Amino acid sequence: MVMMMEISEFARNLTQDHAQVVPLSIFVAILCLCLIIGHLFEENRWVNESITAILIGFISGVIILWISKWKSPHILMFNEELFFVYLLPPIIFNAGFQVKKKRFFHNFLTIMMFGIVGAFISVAIVIAGSWQLFPKLGFTGLTARDYLAIGTIFSSTDTVCTLQVLHQDETPLLYSLVFGEGVVNDATSVVLFNAIQKIDVRRLTSKAFLLILGDFAYLFTASTALGVSAGLLTALILKGLFVARHSSVREVALMVLMAYLSYTLAEVLELSGILTVFFCGIFMSHYAWHNVTDKSRISTRHVFAMMSFIAETFIFLYVGMDVVDIEKWKLNTLSIGNSLGIYGILILLILVGRAAFVFPLSALSNYMNRGRSSSVTFKQQVVIWWAGIMRGAVSIALAFKQFTYSGVTLDPINATMLNVTIVVVLITTMVFGFFTKPLVNYLLPSNGNNSSDNRSELKSPKEDMTPPLLSLEESTTTNLLRAKDSLSMLIDRPVYTIHSYWRRFDDNYMRPIFGGANSSRSAC
Repeated sequence: MVMMMEISEFARNLTQDHAQVVPLSIFVAILCLCLIIGHLFEENRWVNESITAILIGFISGVIILWISKWKSPHILMFNEELFFVYLLPPIIFNAGFQVKKKRFFHNFLTIMMFGIVGAFISVAIVIAGSWQLFPKLGFTGLTARDYLAIGTIFSSTDTVCTLQVLHQDETPLLYSLVFGEGVVNDATSVVLFNAIQKIDVRRLTSKAFLLILGDFAYLFTASTALGVSAGLLTALILKGLFVARHSSVREVALMVLMAYLSYTLAEVLELSGILTVFFCGIFMSHYAWHNVTDKSRISTRHVFAMMSFIAETFIFLYVGMDVVDIEKWKLNTLSIGNSLGIYGILILLILVGRAAFVFPLSALSNYMNRGRSSSVTFKQQVVIWWAGIMRGAVSIALAFKQFTYSGVTLDPINATMLNVTIVVVLITTMVFGFFTKPLVNYLLPSNGNNSSDNRSELKSPKEDMTPPLLSLEESTTTNLLRAKDSLSMLIDRPVYTIHSYWRRFDDNYMRPIFGGANSSRSAC
């Protein structure tokens, strides 16, 4: 009797395991199909990989919905923890690892302005606009915390569509700004989202706003420091322990595990895993990458890019399936007219929020970078503005985190907000993404002029902008004169001066300890 019960239990578990494996197999097959079709449309003028994944997800969802007799279009349930723990880390780490560091750090202040200050401006506009206009369309029931969360959800950009069109060699400045802003903006949105969850929304005073700023500053600083430390520690380990005993498998495995450890450690410490793993990727690529074999260098770049690509495709595929989720639409509390009004309001707020900081901050950036041979032109500013209109994976994940519990909600207000988020992501990705290639090709025709104009921005001015650092071997008077000259340079050309001194400090102190070629011989 006992044996029969054990056999019965084993059979039941086997059936359950089989029931879980089959949907996963189907999803993986659809994912493979998506990769193949995306490759076939790679050179298409209008369609990009994000749009392809959403369309295939939509078609697959309709087919699955029909097979299930109109019950559910999903073969897998989306869980925000799945996104934040397994899908997001490889995407962000690869962004940091593959970034062109020389251009990224050369434009660091401009990228930080767009990614942080711009995100705050966009969040404020989305919050104020939705708080005032949603009730007028009959959409009530959202709490103060919900409105604050909506600001962060719809301020998180997805620049994948534009980056697929831009070419680093032809428009290095523009590519660096779009790429850098996209990553920093996502990190800022997530950090702000987490900070909002901690405040007392019943007392939204100036003190509460200052607490948000203070919490943001702490999370940003501590997360960055943790990521930098993880990257430098990996470089030291690879340089000190793997000398003359290189093993490509162990080197690649160590880099992957250390990167993931930095992310999970940040989450355990309640910091921003996105910022941590992004800066970990930058410093691993800047130092640790030079301490491994040539095979490991090639392997790491391809492995990290592959993991990121699969994760991004997975997310857009799911978004396409989620559009035809009947259960969520049944809970929708808005009429068709009011729903269209909500979509229009949010898209308008996104457009206004982008314009409110892209053009003013671009003017400020051009002033700070005066004296260089190139600046951010108006056409490039339009491309930067357009690139940030699309919403994507982070917006979806934050919406699920705010309005569901383990991916499920039975509350009509929360279900409506989920539908709104998915539709806005769909519209911005499909419609605006559809016109990205023609717009970029129209504004920035590939005639070779952009290449020379933008490449010259990395060249030094004719005058000497790199005086030596303060020296203990020279007199106090000489050092004071150098400090005065350095201060004058900082005031006159702040961006170039900061980058110049960082490059010298990196060459003299960091690279000899942690590894890497001298910046004068490195194109990184």
